[in-house]
Amino acid sequence: MTATQPGPLLSVRDLRVAFPTRQGVFEAVRGVSFDLGRERLGVVGESGSGKSMTGRAILGLVRPPGKVTASRMEFEGKSILNLPERQMRAVRGRRISMVMQDPKFSLNPVMRVGDQIVEAYRQQTGAGRAAARQRAMEMLEAVRIRDPERVFGAYPHEVSGGMGQRIMIAMMLASGPEILIADEPTSALDVSVRTEVLRIMDDLVTDRGMGLIFISHDLNLVAQFCDRVLIMYAGRVVETLAARDLHNARHPYTQGLLNSLPRLDAPRERLAVLERRPEWKDGPLDPALVDASMIDAFPGGVR
Repeated sequence: MTATQPGPLLSVRDLRVAFPTRQGVFEAVRGVSFDLGRERLGVVGESGSGKSMTGRAILGLVRPPGKVTASRMEFEGKSILNLPERQMRAVRGRRISMVMQDPKFSLNPVMRVGDQIVEAYRQQTGAGRAAARQRAMEMLEAVRIRDPERVFGAYPHEVSGGMGQRIMIAMMLASGPEILIADEPTSALDVSVRTEVLRIMDDLVTDRGMGLIFISHDLNLVAQFCDRVLIMYAGRVVETLAARDLHNARHPYTQGLLNSLPRLDAPRERLAVLERRPEWKDGPLDPALVDASMIDAFPGGVR
């Protein structure tokens, strides 16, 4: 008897996020589909392409009048689409966590760092205060904070940006989630700190066997750090490929993003300007670039 392959941690089909406006309904996410295993999945695109909104929709963080629909959104085989808030709280933070872009806006400025980690852990697990404090100290050590006792008692404004990001990672991983969504976790960090934070995330994901959704603008970083990449444009995925093949991408949008980046090995006097085409937004998706099984529900079909 042959062993069956385990299913994906997260399976999303035809995810859409829409907001009513005076000009009509605006779709911020349009027909996004993907599967996430125990891997590092990069999500890349310009600002406004729907990357962060996709992560928020998965966690049920899109509030009315925003509307989230999908033909399927399952976590470990069970639907999490538009769960009642009480049921979603059993998933959000405890089993799927999200590290927001800037710790300055995610941490409470009037609470000590340790108290925030303890409070989040207790809400997610129901642990007592002593156990939660011990867990908080363990997580601060896990993200390589040298003096966890001092940092535990510090306020957010007393720590650097890199340490603030480590604190957020510690808080989000304290409950041992199966999936971590990291939204631009290194955008505000300098190169040396960014490398350290990525190494911490990589070690934690590898050791725990988690799935990671890594949202970023930095194509070079994603190519080095992730296993697979989704390229998003105007709310939908236009290309999916292995991260190691990113610099050989075939979609003209992905090629344009790559050509607009400076390269030390091939310096140019003037960088290329990305040209956008109408068909990228509303034209049919190419099954050679995106798994056809993932786009059956999109009205434009495939060509």
